[in-house]
Amino acid sequence: MGKSIMFQGTASNVGKSLLTAGFCRVFKQDGLRVIPFKSQNMALNSFITEEGLEMGRAQVFQAEAAGIKPSARMNPILLKPTSDQGSQVIVNGKVYGNMTAREYHEFKPQLAEMIKTHYESLSSEYDVVAIEGAGSPAEINLRDKDIVNMGMAEIADSPVILIADIDKGGVFASILGTIMLLTEEERARVKGVIINKFRGDRSILEPGIKMLEDLIKIPVLGVVPYTYLKVEDEDSLTSRFYQTVGKNNAIDIAIIHLPHISNFTDFNMLEIQEDVQLRYIRRGEKIGIPDLVILPGSKNTLADLAYLKESGLDIELHKLHEQGNLIMGICGGYQILGEKIADPYGVEGHMKEAYGLGLLPIETTFEGEKVTTQVEGTICKDLPGLLSAVTSTKVKGYEIHMGVTKMAKEAKPLMTFTKRLGQTINELEGTCNEAGNVFGTYLHGIFDEANFTRNLLNAIRVKKGLEAVENSTVSFEAFKQGEYDKLAQVLREHVDMAAIYDILGAKKK
Repeated sequence: MGKSIMFQGTASNVGKSLLTAGFCRVFKQDGLRVIPFKSQNMALNSFITEEGLEMGRAQVFQAEAAGIKPSARMNPILLKPTSDQGSQVIVNGKVYGNMTAREYHEFKPQLAEMIKTHYESLSSEYDVVAIEGAGSPAEINLRDKDIVNMGMAEIADSPVILIADIDKGGVFASILGTIMLLTEEERARVKGVIINKFRGDRSILEPGIKMLEDLIKIPVLGVVPYTYLKVEDEDSLTSRFYQTVGKNNAIDIAIIHLPHISNFTDFNMLEIQEDVQLRYIRRGEKIGIPDLVILPGSKNTLADLAYLKESGLDIELHKLHEQGNLIMGICGGYQILGEKIADPYGVEGHMKEAYGLGLLPIETTFEGEKVTTQVEGTICKDLPGLLSAVTSTKVKGYEIHMGVTKMAKEAKPLMTFTKRLGQTINELEGTCNEAGNVFGTYLHGIFDEANFTRNLLNAIRVKKGLEAVENSTVSFEAFKQGEYDKLAQVLREHVDMAAIYDILGAKKK
């Protein structure tokens, strides 16, 4: 059996996912076969594997850092919030059903044996299993049915590294409070602490670190500086929604921040374009006159459609449409752009039907079975407007939706799917309007295709009187690999790796 090491945090968003990915990269560089594992993940960003199974996005980028293909075994339970009180529960990559928080809490013990089986299987195949916790292990009200923090550490008999975020303040209190709320047995598993997101002179921290170590009798193994890396976020607890990326760059792209926004990793490729300003439009903010507006994916499309109407953003979108501005919808955003959305089986809630924005000649009906597939395709020929710049471009990505969308006879399809889960198909997908300034698709990851993205951006540049820019020779995948290497180097420089290996009980190869 392989070794394990678990990374838990004093709270959500302290950097567990990113540091776990970084350690996966370090172990890989040192010749170890490493695999990430998170028994239960709660996130709106998900991924579809080659087998058509759904898993959390955090374990996907951790797998990339480890140099292996993503597998739903790395994240056997995924919770996708549908409201403040409930979530869609994904087990082993497939929808199990919707549950309230209380229902799921009572259901968790039934999942423990399945989690143990997956962990033991992975441990038998790899040298190291890098386990990520969720939230905080000090949620004492959840201790009796815990399967993701100390409960998972017990299943794996794993040592624990506790990660704390100093950027928000109160780091010493959060570490001490977490340790003190653990049982004696749980505390014995914690072998080290890492302080994350530090800015400034470490020497100023030293007196506090010494006092903390005296109190908790656990060493601080590193102080990791605040490092901005363009890798994927796990969930909506992200600073990207509150800032403008690439401010004052030539192309202004506005993404509507829907209350139930999902799969916003679709826009990572746009963030790294040197000529793009990317901003999220939150409640109370005006869209302005961007070059491209995107309605992203949604975990509750009908509720987010109602939000657009209640906030007045629907009126702004109609004005932009009338002015000929470019508007795009992906998945739930695509459905919202249509004429009507029906939910006869109550997939999303009690609302049975709603009129969409009416910017595309499509109608959507939610059905019980979820579509989860990897797909490839080609953008259609002879598209109107700015979309003519992307005609015949090859694209690939994944679908993840409950809705079936039908196009009106006069509708213009956006692309043809040619392959699904490795099987050859010939299926029209997506829609654009007559003018070519409104379009939508179910294809997540479409912007990861460099030719599609650069051709579309260049069409916008030319419309603005700017010269086209050559497509980068570096693929998005290669770019991400470089970011993982940077992350590993940061950890090597600021964490006691010899101590990490001692705790792990493994050696470099």
